[in-house]
Amino acid sequence: MLENKVIKNASWIIGCKIIQAVIGLIVTMLTARYLGPSNYGVINYAASVIAFFTPIAQLGLTNVMVKEIVAHPEKEGDILGTSIVMALASATACVVGVCVFALTFNHNEPITILVCVLYSTSMVTQVLELTQYWFQAKLKSKFQSISSLAAYILVSAYQLYLLATGKSIIWFALTYTLQYLLIAVFMFVLYRRNGGPRFRFDKALGKTLFDSSKYYIVSSLMVTIFAQTDKIMLKMMIGDTANGYYSAAVNCAGLTSFVFFAICDSARPAIYEAQLNSRERFEKNMSRLYGVIIYLSLVQSLVMTIFAPIIIRLLYGSDYAPAVSALQIIVWYTTFSYLGMVRNIWILAEKKQKYLGWINFIGATTNVLLNFVLIPPMGIHGAAIASLFTQFFTNVIIGYILKPIRYNNTLMVRGLDVRLLLEVVRGK
Repeated sequence: MLENKVIKNASWIIGCKIIQAVIGLIVTMLTARYLGPSNYGVINYAASVIAFFTPIAQLGLTNVMVKEIVAHPEKEGDILGTSIVMALASATACVVGVCVFALTFNHNEPITILVCVLYSTSMVTQVLELTQYWFQAKLKSKFQSISSLAAYILVSAYQLYLLATGKSIIWFALTYTLQYLLIAVFMFVLYRRNGGPRFRFDKALGKTLFDSSKYYIVSSLMVTIFAQTDKIMLKMMIGDTANGYYSAAVNCAGLTSFVFFAICDSARPAIYEAQLNSRERFEKNMSRLYGVIIYLSLVQSLVMTIFAPIIIRLLYGSDYAPAVSALQIIVWYTTFSYLGMVRNIWILAEKKQKYLGWINFIGATTNVLLNFVLIPPMGIHGAAIASLFTQFFTNVIIGYILKPIRYNNTLMVRGLDVRLLLEVVRGK
């Protein structure tokens, strides 16, 4: 995990994401103020609905592709081609599912229906960017990062044009799909120029891939339930404005999430390789990764808790003031959600995917029940507390309850050793 190529790989991702974050802050600030809490709530409601269907559209393949490419480099073209065909078919079906859902539950809200339908097309364009996992496996994420940054800049310019010309919410809904489409095109061009093999579909390989990824479908769906249910329930139980406040808080809490994703994405190939060659190195690398994630997330949570009023006022304006106290709660659940991201790397390496379904089913059930109980009397604060408890329970407590994954918690506790963090900082 500590090889120079891993560090350079993470640096590319983080560097490009920092630029995206700065641009995103400006665009989000202007867009949220322009749309207002109500319309901003509609946009985020649509995003939450799409998030429910995305795990099915992706068939869990995004969780296993890096490992498969690292383990079977001679089948890179087959793995990518087969994954794209399978995910494309599933994503198309999910677009139809979103249309049915929106027409059923929002039948008297034509704007909400149209926004949901437009957002749903992003599931198809997301499939086309699966080549990113080839770059991750090769520790060449700079190409992935450059593609994402280029697309983000172009889409941000388009959003600024929409703001300048006073376009409706419908036009903003199109930007989500447009961004993924541009990323897919850019990445495919770079993939071919970097010697990426031709895509090939292999039915037998498809079955093998699905056997490994199927556990992640239900697992990811359960994760989505306790990550997105709060927004959907807030809209249905209180209204678009409350959802707008809550979404603003959630988006602020996730401002630095790209750092944690970059670290995990860059560490993943090296961890899988270590697991094949050295048990001791594998476990130490897992604990080091835990240490980096734990201490970085704690710093993030403390800073955002203290400066929440300034952050909300600066990014969203005084109209979103009710989001401040929600942000001070929500930012702490992101800390525990990142622990789950690291745990999933360990679970795949140890081939214990079958337990993910149970872990996330318990988490999803807990979150839904808590939202039903806490939202009516506490509003957005109830939703925030429900999510905080769910993330802590799912990513920490359940690890002690389920014996087959208990050792992962041992590695997580070892990550608290500051000496491991210092080793990472010193590049040892």
